[in-house]
Amino acid sequence: MGEIRSFRDLIVWQKSVTLVTEIYQQTKSFPKDEIYGLVSQMRRCAVSIPSNIAEGYGRRSTGDYVRFLQIAIGSVYELQTQLEICRNLGFLGNEGITKLDADLGEVERMLASLASKIREKRH
Repeated sequence: MGEIRSFRDLIVWQKSVTLVTEIYQQTKSFPKDEIYGLVSQMRRCAVSIPSNIAEGYGRRSTGDYVRFLQIAIGSVYELQTQLEICRNLGFLGNEGITKLDADLGEVERMLASLASKIREKRH
């Protein structure tokens, strides 16, 4: 395992950036009248995940870092909810939703683990 020199070295950040790309690609096919609704909301949520990881990493206190990781986890939950709405509306097929849901689950677990490890170091 390599040394973490920046937030870019964090696997969870890398995976969440990939998730942003997937969300952008999947939402391209949504109905045009959703561009300012669900599409915009999903994209903002997805972008929020790696953004909060990066912002938290740059904070000087571990408490702030953990708080930003928790915000990122909140964005994961928001996006999971929006995927369920997409399923109900028929905007995404089961295959696309299953993949995105699995990717979100992985990012969620990694964020929770990172936050836990940071908290343990404080004590």
